[in-house]
Amino acid sequence: MALPKIILAGAALLAVAGLAGAQQPEATLNSRLTGDLTPTHDPAIVREGDTYHVFSTGHGDRLIETRTSSDLIHWTAGAPVFTALPDWATKAIPGSNGMWAPDISFVDGRYRLYYSVSTFGSNRSAIGLATSPTLDPRAPGYGWRDEGLVVMSTKADDYNAIDPNFVIDREGRHWLTLGSFWSGIKLFALDRKTGKLLKAGEKPFSIARRPAPAGGPAPVEAPFILSHGGSYWLMASYDYCCKGVNSTYYTVIGRSKAITGPYLGKDGSSMMAGGGTIFLRADLQEQQRWRGPGHAGWLHDRDGKAGGGKDYVAYHAYDRQANGAPTLRIAPVRWGADGWPVADY
Repeated sequence: MALPKIILAGAALLAVAGLAGAQQPEATLNSRLTGDLTPTHDPAIVREGDTYHVFSTGHGDRLIETRTSSDLIHWTAGAPVFTALPDWATKAIPGSNGMWAPDISFVDGRYRLYYSVSTFGSNRSAIGLATSPTLDPRAPGYGWRDEGLVVMSTKADDYNAIDPNFVIDREGRHWLTLGSFWSGIKLFALDRKTGKLLKAGEKPFSIARRPAPAGGPAPVEAPFILSHGGSYWLMASYDYCCKGVNSTYYTVIGRSKAITGPYLGKDGSSMMAGGGTIFLRADLQEQQRWRGPGHAGWLHDRDGKAGGGKDYVAYHAYDRQANGAPTLRIAPVRWGADGWPVADY
């Protein structure tokens, strides 16, 4: 018996709707983030127990912002790490009033928080270190102890001592990479016990730069080094942050067999010549929402209940739909068949 045309038409519509629904892309982690996501500049991410922690550049008297989440999705702002600069910092960097671009790691039973002290546009800058046995304010023994100066740059130096990132190489040696503009990204050897320079006054390794005419801007900053697949990977941000929706920041990545470089992009371009492979960039021009994605930090979540052994990249971007607010963004990272990372953002 023939079915009525209206039933056939309805069935066809349902089939089309079902097909369209099946073809809808899965929601990204970024699209599900909620809670206290702004203002976030320069995030560093880590997990302690079942809690994820993000540290970021401070605002006002909140020197290093803190946020926590149990699932990487819902974020809650916490108390700042400090509310006043330590005495050594105010004396070393006159006019400074903030802490920028923290980096967090767990070393020999204590968390190490490296942070920057500077004034905008100057390379009279310093990196300090604070430590705590735990990140949980409710835990016994919690409390940040400032360990003082790690490295400082002045007008006589060709680098800018901000944007620190701590890394341990495959031989167990400790390093600090840093840098913003000037002659680019540097790598310093650290003393394993103190977390400070292994040899004061020792010339650092140069691992990334943006060549420019004399006196011209050379925008490269925010280094982060990770180890994966027998290689070291260097992320860095190119071009300009901190301009809201007019920010042109984007993030590149390069690979090296040695932690000291050379770091090369997928096409063989050298990060010492402004090369590398684009890893994070702004939406296409017709979308125009998330601008200037950069200052990326990495989380290898070995056994977290949300991550289960996955890699994530945390970064900030400027939200055109919120007057350019600097906003926390987090993307899972998968490793392609060619061995290179791809961020699903």
